[in-house]
Amino acid sequence: MIKNMKPLILITNDDGITSKGIAFLVNVMHKIGEVVVVAPDSPQSGMGHAITIHDPLKYHESDLFEKLNIKAYQCSGTPADCVKLAKNHILDRLPDLVVSGINHGSNSSVSILYSGTMSAALEATIEGLPAVGFSVCDYSHDAEFTHTESLITQVASKVIDQGLPKGVALNVNFPKVSEEPIKGIKYCRQAKGKWQEEFDERVDPSGRKYLWLTGKYVLSDEGEDTDEWAINNNYASVVPAKIDLTDHEYLKELLS
Repeated sequence: MIKNMKPLILITNDDGITSKGIAFLVNVMHKIGEVVVVAPDSPQSGMGHAITIHDPLKYHESDLFEKLNIKAYQCSGTPADCVKLAKNHILDRLPDLVVSGINHGSNSSVSILYSGTMSAALEATIEGLPAVGFSVCDYSHDAEFTHTESLITQVASKVIDQGLPKGVALNVNFPKVSEEPIKGIKYCRQAKGKWQEEFDERVDPSGRKYLWLTGKYVLSDEGEDTDEWAINNNYASVVPAKIDLTDHEYLKELLS
């Protein structure tokens, strides 16, 4: 980064460019550096690391953040598409930080595998860029985010100043706002758990049956060093996440 030049921060998400979460994140990041937004034009929750390969990828400039003099683009693709598009087509220099969110809902534990928010952050690591995904454990459209500002600033500033190891992105989850302030940050591991799916069978107006996917998260981990423990005890959880899914221990066994 050129001396005296503000850090360039790319912002994306999976809830769509009009979500409350991304608007809050833009305002926080605007105080730290130069911001450019490239985000989906519609909600992309649960898309994981999908990319657009069978349809045209479209984008155009948005005036949503013009009051802050921030360039913004809305894209027809997925969160991962947005990062690819920004880095390889829109931006005239590499961003110093990519931030994704703030997601409306938790992306702790196994949810990271389904998350468009974290897939955007992990796509940035593939592109060699430091990245953080931010989520708040509140799924409502009008979720509250103000209790997260100081910790978001702390995490983002640290990454800009110190960088991240190659291939690593930070998965940051905040508890839902409560009467008590967040106690602080816990650096921790991903909890073991899974989504227990249920298929609700319904009937459409034409009398045809269809299924609606529902379910609940089942925690199978009693450790006090996990993201789920941190969130449930009013801490912000920070998990360093890798794109390498190789089981290196079992690989050693296979090669022995």
